[in-house]
Amino acid sequence: MADSTYTSGAINFAGLGNGTDFNALIDNLIAVETNRVTRLETWKASWETKNAQFKALNTQMLSMKTTLEGFETMNKFMSKTVTSTDPTLLTATADGETQTGSHSIEVGQLASQDVQITTSGANSLDASITDTETFFTFSYGGVTHTLSNISPGTTLQRFVDIINNHADSRNFIRASTIFDGSLYHLQISGLDTGSDNQLVISNAGNVIFRGADFNETQNAENSQIRVNGFPPSGQGWIENSSNTIKDVIEGITLNLNDAQVGAEAKLNIVTDTEDIKNHVIAFVDAVNTVRAQIISITSVNDDGEGSILTGNYGVDIISQKLKDITASMGLGFSVFDPTDNSGDVYSALSQIGITTDAEEGSETYGLLKINGDMVKGIPGLNDALRDNPAAVAELFAANFIGKSHSSDFTYTSLVEGTTEAGIYDIQIVSDGTTITSATINGEPAKVSGWGITGISGSALGLGIRLDNTTAGTYSGQVSIKTGKAGEMINALAELTKPYNEYTYEGGPLAVLQDNYRDIMDGIDDKIAFEKTRIEKMETNLRLKFARLDALLGQYELRQGQLDAATAQLE
Repeated sequence: MADSTYTSGAINFAGLGNGTDFNALIDNLIAVETNRVTRLETWKASWETKNAQFKALNTQMLSMKTTLEGFETMNKFMSKTVTSTDPTLLTATADGETQTGSHSIEVGQLASQDVQITTSGANSLDASITDTETFFTFSYGGVTHTLSNISPGTTLQRFVDIINNHADSRNFIRASTIFDGSLYHLQISGLDTGSDNQLVISNAGNVIFRGADFNETQNAENSQIRVNGFPPSGQGWIENSSNTIKDVIEGITLNLNDAQVGAEAKLNIVTDTEDIKNHVIAFVDAVNTVRAQIISITSVNDDGEGSILTGNYGVDIISQKLKDITASMGLGFSVFDPTDNSGDVYSALSQIGITTDAEEGSETYGLLKINGDMVKGIPGLNDALRDNPAAVAELFAANFIGKSHSSDFTYTSLVEGTTEAGIYDIQIVSDGTTITSATINGEPAKVSGWGITGISGSALGLGIRLDNTTAGTYSGQVSIKTGKAGEMINALAELTKPYNEYTYEGGPLAVLQDNYRDIMDGIDDKIAFEKTRIEKMETNLRLKFARLDALLGQYELRQGQLDAATAQLE
């Protein structure tokens, strides 16, 4: 009789007298059932991979949005370079919308702050400046301030610290000391330049420096300049409280360095086309990064096998939206008409050499490419920048620029975040004394005096003023332009919108991610159910085979007894 192992309590057996290995049999049965769990886990992993790809694409789109926000306005996109013929006198900077040209500047006087220094001094910084509790009163810009409770025994250095840190003085004056080789003199300076910021030491209390000890070594004065010969010599100056002047020449900040009556420095303002070009390249690179990622996760190989997200409608929505923006005319832009110079010089990216690479097999297939020079009669980016850099910048960075295309009425205003970019058909009827009716895109508009305002749809908040007050009906168009950067930013904001579990709304990826999470949760439930079922199955199998093992053992014992009895009969 062959050996067998059987331990009833642990339900563990290696086999029976007939050589059967029930452990291996059960393990194989369980392995077959576990395949169902493996298939579920593989299925879940595919959804996890899709969600990971969604997250990576969403992150890339947010990065693209951040990049574009760095140059979404004309001021950011189109920089101007300013050079000065005499930087020792002044330098300047200009914002992107400043007109190119030149200006002559004469600096007659620099702005300065008031400075008071004591004629007397202390032997050391640790010398006491008062024997009794005292105060210190000064006026600055015509307003009086008092520092009270200055303790007896306060040293010169401590007094300087009190002035520089006290809430009633630290925003107006700054204290320091000047050592002349034998004595330390107290110096108090106003923090602001300009003639309105006069500093007067009204009452020094019982400190060793009396009010009369303070000597004004520098007066608070305004800067004085002439711009392009204005005002004429002998008729005064343009004055400013600062040496950094922003409000004299529109869009230009002047930085005065020195004064020299009779000497002029010329400022030359030119458009920095290289900077515009860099912004165009950054736009294309940002779009291509997202496009390349979409191509990677949706491509089909030569054998016709798709990628993990081939045909995914959420990714397709994003892909098509980005393509539409780069291929279509700018919002609010119109085709240029050379007969009357109406419309926009550049209204689409293709007009400045930016197209999609349609050559299959190319490394950049499906991505945007930039033609620097003219191709088949179409200007390249270099040509466009040379001919009209402002129009190139506007195509990318127009930020809700409103314009009327009729001499009868004027665009006046819009509501930011409400009025949408586009071209609006306007009709206004006047009886000569007032506007009797008006429509925008065929919808009634609110009338107020000689003005109308859009009250519905995309025109909500659009303001227009009728200039021709003669009785009649006046029709025309008003455009609100948004550049490609702004259009793309707005689209990305919608496409990457997080999922709202209360409204069930969000960007396409966010909605799909939520759906996929529900699917994976369902798969987890199935996996948990299967694991529980298999555990119970294994337990039941081991119990059944344990009972079978015991029964066969009894039969084996009886067989042995019968064999022994038979042998005795022989």
